[in-house]
Amino acid sequence: MTTLERDRDTSAALNRQGGGDSPSARRQLKLPLAPSLERRRLQAYLLLMILDGMVIAGSLLLASLLYIGRADDSQTLQQINLFLPLYWSGALFCRAYSTQSLTSLRFGQGRAVMAILIALALTLFVVFFSKSSEQLSRVSTGVGFIMIAIGLVWVRAVIQPLIRSRCGPTAQNVLVIDDGGTPVRVPHAWHIDTREHRLSPDRSDPHMLDRLGMFMTNMDRVIVSCPPERRKDWAMVFKGSNISGEIIDPEVQEMGVLGARRGNGFGSLVVSVGPLGLRARAIKRAMDLAIAGSAILALAPLLIAVAAMIWLEDRGPVFFRQQRQGRNNRLFWIYKFRSMRVEKLDAAGARSASRDDDRITRIGSFIRRTSIDELPQLLNVLRGDMSIVGPRPHAIGSLAGQRRFWEVDPRYLLRHSLKPGLTGLAQVRGLRGATDSEADLTNRLQADLEYLDGWTAIRDIRIIFATFTVLVHDRAF
Repeated sequence: MTTLERDRDTSAALNRQGGGDSPSARRQLKLPLAPSLERRRLQAYLLLMILDGMVIAGSLLLASLLYIGRADDSQTLQQINLFLPLYWSGALFCRAYSTQSLTSLRFGQGRAVMAILIALALTLFVVFFSKSSEQLSRVSTGVGFIMIAIGLVWVRAVIQPLIRSRCGPTAQNVLVIDDGGTPVRVPHAWHIDTREHRLSPDRSDPHMLDRLGMFMTNMDRVIVSCPPERRKDWAMVFKGSNISGEIIDPEVQEMGVLGARRGNGFGSLVVSVGPLGLRARAIKRAMDLAIAGSAILALAPLLIAVAAMIWLEDRGPVFFRQQRQGRNNRLFWIYKFRSMRVEKLDAAGARSASRDDDRITRIGSFIRRTSIDELPQLLNVLRGDMSIVGPRPHAIGSLAGQRRFWEVDPRYLLRHSLKPGLTGLAQVRGLRGATDSEADLTNRLQADLEYLDGWTAIRDIRIIFATFTVLVHDRAF
């Protein structure tokens, strides 16, 4: 695949119909623009499946040889015959053999490891109910599965350059057609101009449809940018071309359209859905309860000690409560260890804490710097007001520069589609502390919106572990 500039420099316009006055109209363009990648993708999938099978069989045989002293042990051979189809099934289920696995090494490696875990769970299930677990060598099996995981990760790293050279950086042929609409640039795609190539979505001209078909040959995805009055014509061309066709509409980006629906005699654009389905909400809530409950029990001595020191310093209340905006724009009371002097507490949050803030107590300075003051929010998690991971809740009076947060960017309210969190993507990226300027809010808002775009339990776990590296931070004051 290539870009528009290279296309124009090294190729030329196909001109079979009149004109020919411009240099671009007199040059010839070789069609189809690109070879089909479908067969190459299938070959890459097959190669990965074969290599995965070799790694699995080789690892289990080697583990048996090292532990038992023989590679052709009957139990090991039975284990291979059982595990291989289970692994391949799990790999297909979790998309270890997909376009994204060909283009993203991390994605491919992660999905291969996930398929191993699925296959291992199914293997143990079968062995348990067949009452053959006593015949299974736990040491040999454990070592074998560790070797399998290492081997699959290594094989994908080694084979990635070959796959990239065969299938390209995106493993797809993408064609972008500029027909006078909003300019669009797609990396690693073919870009053509209908004016240069004398193309139009004329459904009444079989020859024109044939020319369009030649340009779209071997394309996995075709995107057209055109004025509104020609969108219907392009849509009909795509529908009759057996092609994955897309039409650019600027309002889709402006409104944040998620999809479209048809029915009952009308069509509609889907602009909002709950970010988490029932299963995802159940998983996230179970994680919250398990982590928050365990953390409170484990940190009980620390919580009691901090509470005692806060009270002993000025005999004031241990906790600070403040109203903040949570899911569905509902207000809730957030709990924190009090870090400021009682007479200078700011319940509305109009003034952000700053370095050398005269309102902060001695113990307050320490617990803010180490993020210990946030620990009582584990109670908010148990109550269901908050989650362990999510956009941080802000005080309703907070300012970015001289403006309210929602006045700076109207997308700010999108953060409230999920429960607020103890930590989030913005926090692990170091975007925390006072919002002295509008840019401070914009940067963390962008991180929060990125988090909202497709929740996974694995990403939550990564953020939780990353949080431990930023508990002490130069903007935590």
